[in-house]
Amino acid sequence: MSKPTVVIDDVHIHYRVVLGAGIGSAAGALRSLVSGKKPSQVVKQVHAVRGVSMVAYEGDVVGLVGRNGSGKSSLLRSIAGLQKPSQGDVYTSSQASLLGVGAALNKSITGNRNITLGGLAMGMSRDEIEELRPQIIDFADIGEFIDLPMGTYSSGMQARLRFAIAAARQHEILLVDEALSTGDTEFRRRSQAKIRELASDAGTVFLVAHGHNMIREVCNRAVWMDKGVIRLQGETQEVLDAYEADMEAKKKA
Repeated sequence: MSKPTVVIDDVHIHYRVVLGAGIGSAAGALRSLVSGKKPSQVVKQVHAVRGVSMVAYEGDVVGLVGRNGSGKSSLLRSIAGLQKPSQGDVYTSSQASLLGVGAALNKSITGNRNITLGGLAMGMSRDEIEELRPQIIDFADIGEFIDLPMGTYSSGMQARLRFAIAAARQHEILLVDEALSTGDTEFRRRSQAKIRELASDAGTVFLVAHGHNMIREVCNRAVWMDKGVIRLQGETQEVLDAYEADMEAKKKA
């Protein structure tokens, strides 16, 4: 029996959204300055995740499916420790890594320097980064662009570099949120193989992918989320079939 790596126990996640005409705009600020009144605003409470419970184990590759706004990204952020649950608990056997050292990367510096920056953000030593640098550059497959500012890259090139940096080391728990949707066919093939490798080395991967083919090909389990709750979880094909049938029924309705 594989050991559990992630336990999610009755998790609820709320966050607030501030709404209002002109909030944050230059026009709104000018009207406020002239009138001396604060612009009207409404604070909306969003219940993004509603009582979710599940367990993931070593070697699992778990695909999360559901419409935009179903709570997938909020749940991943909670597993990564970036979003504290409003209620319930998330237990992990080690620090989960949310793919996309994106917050650490800097578009104004070269890809090579971003490899250093991203590696340090993941807790790697400079010696480890230098040892892995050729592997990262080769996997990213961006050629001479590696010495140009990342801001000059296409979205696909940026996605490849982010994935190459994050996947260069073994993670016990890796969370991948739509990071592969902009890659080309060859990159998706290689990233699928890398995800399988990370999972087979006693890791656990959670994957939110733009297309279901990626989830169908690499995930041994799937979770269908809808309006913040789990509609179904289990074997990948069973969950995808149920989700796709529901989507088709809604189109015809």
